[in-house]
Amino acid sequence: MACKHIDATELHPPNPSQSDDPTGLDVCLYCFNGGCTGERQHATLHYHESNHPLVLNIRRTKKRVKVNAPVLGQQQISETHLSMQREEPPQKISKLAIAAETEQDRFDTVTQVKCYECDIENVDSTTGKLPAVIDGVLKANTFARQAEVQAWEQEFTPCEHTLCLEQETARKIQSQDLGHCSMCDLRENLWLCLQCGNLGCGRAQFGGVGGNSHGLKHTEETSHAVAVQLGSITPEGTADVYCYHCNEERVDTELAAHLAHWGININEREKTEKSLTELQIEQNLRWEFSMTTEDGKELRPVFGGGFTGLKNLGNSCYLASILQCLFSLPAFENRYFTPQEPSPPAQHPAEDLEIQLRKLADGLISGRYSRPDTEVIASEYSPEIPHQKGLAPAMLKHLVGRGHEEFSTMRQQDAFELLLHLLKLITRSPHPAPLNDPVQSFRFVMEQRLQCLSCKKVRYRTDEQDNISIPVPVRRIPRQSIEDTNKETSKDEFEPVTLKECLDIFTGSEIVELTCPSCGSKDGFTKRALFKTFPITLAVNIRRFELVNWVPTKLDIAVVVGDEPFDLDSYVSRGQQDSEEMLPEDANSSPQALFTPNDIALGQLEGMGFPRVRCEKALHATGNSDADAAMNWLFAHMEDPDIDVPLDLGVGGSSSGPSGVSQENIDTLGAMGISPPQARKALKETGGDVNRALDWVFSHPDDQGDFGDVDTSNAGAVQTEVPKQESGSAELPATFRLSSIVCHKGASIHAGHYVAFVRKHIPNEDVESWVLFNDEKVVKAVDVDEMKKFAYVYFFERAKA
Repeated sequence: MACKHIDATELHPPNPSQSDDPTGLDVCLYCFNGGCTGERQHATLHYHESNHPLVLNIRRTKKRVKVNAPVLGQQQISETHLSMQREEPPQKISKLAIAAETEQDRFDTVTQVKCYECDIENVDSTTGKLPAVIDGVLKANTFARQAEVQAWEQEFTPCEHTLCLEQETARKIQSQDLGHCSMCDLRENLWLCLQCGNLGCGRAQFGGVGGNSHGLKHTEETSHAVAVQLGSITPEGTADVYCYHCNEERVDTELAAHLAHWGININEREKTEKSLTELQIEQNLRWEFSMTTEDGKELRPVFGGGFTGLKNLGNSCYLASILQCLFSLPAFENRYFTPQEPSPPAQHPAEDLEIQLRKLADGLISGRYSRPDTEVIASEYSPEIPHQKGLAPAMLKHLVGRGHEEFSTMRQQDAFELLLHLLKLITRSPHPAPLNDPVQSFRFVMEQRLQCLSCKKVRYRTDEQDNISIPVPVRRIPRQSIEDTNKETSKDEFEPVTLKECLDIFTGSEIVELTCPSCGSKDGFTKRALFKTFPITLAVNIRRFELVNWVPTKLDIAVVVGDEPFDLDSYVSRGQQDSEEMLPEDANSSPQALFTPNDIALGQLEGMGFPRVRCEKALHATGNSDADAAMNWLFAHMEDPDIDVPLDLGVGGSSSGPSGVSQENIDTLGAMGISPPQARKALKETGGDVNRALDWVFSHPDDQGDFGDVDTSNAGAVQTEVPKQESGSAELPATFRLSSIVCHKGASIHAGHYVAFVRKHIPNEDVESWVLFNDEKVVKAVDVDEMKKFAYVYFFERAKA
């Protein structure tokens, strides 16, 4: 029986953005949606919803190859390397490139075309338009493969400083002058300034290679931008070229000529040192959290519901660690793990955040994918129990990063910034009743108290938050007390601190320079922020970073956090007291007095090393709520001539009121679908700037707005002020207990490796244990106390009364 759909006009080969070919799916030949053919029959469901009858059934089985060598390094413990290592030693990775391993090497594949409408199980694949369409499907890259390729691609480009390089008077640098740094005796990691010929050593943090940053010091003294690493030059014309002004690795299209200007013949050079790219690969391969006990035994793998690992898609450990922590929380499990309910209809499931989060929840929590990899054959070098394969959240990663300047790339990212971005995306997505926004469990209210030092009058302000980022006091141990006094090998050591000490600093009083709108005093104000309400889950970011040459560098400061419950009652705001006199809301008061920078965001920016004046200006320009947006604004406006001029808002006209709230601006925002109360509140928060007010509304979707000025122009309409219910709970005691942590190993937030430790009930055990989620490996953890001291993000759950 012939199928009538083989020449349908809708049939065409897939383009690269539509392709996906996971194992064991029916791939729709109309829209290329992949649907499973197992018990849940998502392929059949897609046919009924879309009326697309033709599918290509792809059944693939992985070839079994005995593991014959120990597995070393973070990248090498992936499923492919575990089950597909060859008898001969693997090739050493020496450059950013994809190994030439084909699908035929890894899988045995069987395909057939099926038609649901004609009820034909094996349509002739050589008829009609089918050959071209099938060929396109089989050759198309999956989301995971696209991510894998991007992970190993790094494109370097010229910049204006390399293209417009003006060199000083030509001279030949004698060979003896190329032997060591001009400012010290270092003989490796040497960088030649292409503008003047100075030779300086590089930064010490690159791959652990020694360096005293004299090349950078030369740039700061002379403003010369472009340098080349001598040991990386090859006769073929390649080398590490760095632009200090761009703070990026670049390409010098005239490198041979620029070197010849200083008497260096590129054809006679020999590469003697690893390039920055090779050092990065080597460093990434070394990041491995210990997977053995002190006596050398493998940590015990854990399997079952809630113990499913996530594959590393290439620098995606920051995403995996945050997802493991989030989906261990009841709010996220209850919201997205709904095995008894059908998935909501979606025309493009791969682009639907609701579908992808439900899919992930099912994979992580159901336990159906958490089992030993049976395709690994045990040998003397392999673990007694193989680890699981893990899930590859490629579609979710693509969806979360889409349109984002950083998360859309395959570079390593800051896990805490990813958490904030993900919470924002989830909040903006629909949550139809009776479903609740799981991010609500993170929300709480901080109350800020300002008191004039002169007249003692006060003002209170509340801010809704979903996290706190707390500073860590830096107390360096003097070097003379450190046994190893070798400057090149010794690292700074710090006194440990307690979580309470960090919270005391975070909620402590400080003096701010403001003009009092009541008495006119310029003595300033005391400012303090305390909790007005508490969340169900408190996310805490520990700021252990300082800026070194404008590069965030991590400090190894131990923060002591215990497993036992603790209360935060001492950090509760008392609110306005009867004896306190409030500052007047004066319409003619200066805008500077009315604008108060967001405490948490301001602290984060100052913790990064930015001057306070710049921080305040950036927060005012970006809506006064998001430190990440303010930081991006700062980097974009570094060269502004007035960047260090104190914030001057001027005096607003009387027509727009004290905060620039005019009916015209309210109407402008109303035309964009924003209610008058929301528009009024947003304009007050942003000084009447319509563009920033729009951003404020999107970043505060649950804020119902300011109902203080009720519009009575509509005669006969009865309008009542609807008070907004505050997020969180003010009930005491506010007792919290540590539930999970995200840990980072590496000197910079943009390199290294992230893992998660989650407190869980392990099957057949009576008490809770800590479980380590290290990409696809899930094991019962040991020595968690040490990891807790240096965690990057902490999740505390409120204890039930």
